[in-house]
Order: sequence, then structure tokens, then C-alpha cells
Amino acid sequence: QVQLVESGGGSVQSGGSLRLSCAVSGYTFSWLCMGWFRPAPGKEREGVATIDSDGYVNYPDSVKGRFTISRDNAKATLHLQMNSLKPEDTAVYYCAAVPRILYSRPNLTPELYKFWGQGTQVTVSS
Repeated sequence: QVQLVESGGGSVQSGGSLRLSCAVSGYTFSWLCMGWFRPAPGKEREGVATIDSDGYVNYPDSVKGRFTISRDNAKATLHLQMNSLKPEDTAVYYCAAVPRILYSRPNLTPELYKFWGQGTQVTVSS
């Protein structure tokens, strides 16, 4: 059974930084495409950053230049470095995964991801 466990959320002031982590077990991590998602108005969730099994990354314009996604295949861990945080970044952040055999480029589409963590709260105050 694939398990994803997020950590690293918290409360910061506007302009601050946080680093989220997601520990993965139950599947060969290097064979997974990974992503971070958060709820958005009018949608269930929106993609914040994704990284495929070959290292290809994707970001929406809203976080480009501020957020950096990375993966450590040896430790089966996904990270999201968030800098220059804004109050509108406040949300529960979810880690998600999909085997590359299903989708090699799932990009920012949450419906394509098969496994989800429980989420970690990020709160940015002005």
C-alpha cells in the first residue's frame, strides 16, 4: 500500500519561507511522478508544483520563481521549498503521486494522481 506522509507546515509572516517534505513508502519512489497540490477557489485542488520520474518540473505562474520542488530518490522523499510566501498561499498542501507507467507527464492535473497524503497546513499572515 502506497503511503505519503507530509511534514513541515506551519505559520509564517508574509515574505517568509517554509520547506515541506513528503515521505513515501510502499512503491519504488523513482518510478513515481510526484506533485504538490492545494485547494483553490472553484476547484477541488490546484497544482502547485510537480516533478516527474525523469526530473521534469512544472509550476503554475502563481508560484514560479518562489517555489522549488525537488526529490531525493535515495530517501524516497519529496520536498517543496517555498520562499517569498504570500497570504494567498495559505492552504492545506497535499503531496500526491502517480506511477509513471500510468502517466509519464501528469503535470498539474490533480485528477491524474492516484495516491494522496493527508495534507499539511501552511498559514501566511500579513
